[in-house]
Amino acid sequence: MKFRYLGNSGLKISEITYGNWLTHGSQVENDTATACVHAALDAGITTFDTADVYANTAAEKVLGDALQGQRRESLEIFTKVYWPTGPKGHNDVGLSRKHILESIDGSLRRLGTDYVDLYQAHRYDVETPLEETMQAFADIVRQGKALYIGVSEWTAGQLRAGQELASQLGFRIISSQPQYSMLWRVIEPEVIPASKELGISQIVWSPMAQGVLSGKYKPGQPAPAGSRATDEKGGAAMVHRFLDNEQLVERVQGLQPIADELGISMAQLAIAWVLQNDNVAAALVGASRPEQITHNVAASGVTIPPELMTRIDEVLGDVVVRDPSLTRAPQGRPA
Repeated sequence: MKFRYLGNSGLKISEITYGNWLTHGSQVENDTATACVHAALDAGITTFDTADVYANTAAEKVLGDALQGQRRESLEIFTKVYWPTGPKGHNDVGLSRKHILESIDGSLRRLGTDYVDLYQAHRYDVETPLEETMQAFADIVRQGKALYIGVSEWTAGQLRAGQELASQLGFRIISSQPQYSMLWRVIEPEVIPASKELGISQIVWSPMAQGVLSGKYKPGQPAPAGSRATDEKGGAAMVHRFLDNEQLVERVQGLQPIADELGISMAQLAIAWVLQNDNVAAALVGASRPEQITHNVAASGVTIPPELMTRIDEVLGDVVVRDPSLTRAPQGRPA
């Protein structure tokens, strides 16, 4: 396993990071989730990412239980705040001081730890003054409940405004967690240049485009049984965003010869591809079976030569989404 610094900080994280969105507390049984976490540890993963909203707080509890008995100082545990949790009352959402300070305590309790290494704003809150949000994060850092602060799906302008306030308050935003893959490159035009300027690096989610880049979805054929595209509880709608484009599915199959040339699978190629970007600190991978983790970790340390990076672009062509306006920034809080 290779390790990278997270942003302009001294924190090193495993470049393959285990995430439990859609799986723990929901898609897989707890004993299987624990087996996946242990497989991640055995494979050299030290960094684990979750959020209070995943399975309405259950995912944090499952992860915390699975990590019990591990040396805390040898782990990097990340979680997030923003989306509604619990009974989803009027203050159970957003980045208000009330919601942030209450949420960090709940997350620490479920995770069974005194602190998280990274606490992330899961989205930008357009209804709470940014000054209030940043002050709450500053207080959490001073209290030792979070060592570092990050964000998820913020635009370049939001990153700049947030970093300016953070700096005035004595801390720094060190990470951004956006969706990023060969097929979804909306952060490249604006977010990545701004992040480099601000000392922020990316922890990217869905590097395999919800499994589409694994190559298991074939043109003109039904989705394989048990795949995410057939699981209405496991993000099927997000997969079909890609699968409903027949040309895209055909182009993805054209990546197989490139993977073969490198001696790796298409899934490993997808993970290795995002890690070629020098602003990416880690690729988030999940698993519903331990062997998936073992397989995906083999992408760590893989170098894709420039000529093959060019060929990937040629194969995918215009099915790649690059529009920076699609960076996820909600216009208001969810109901």
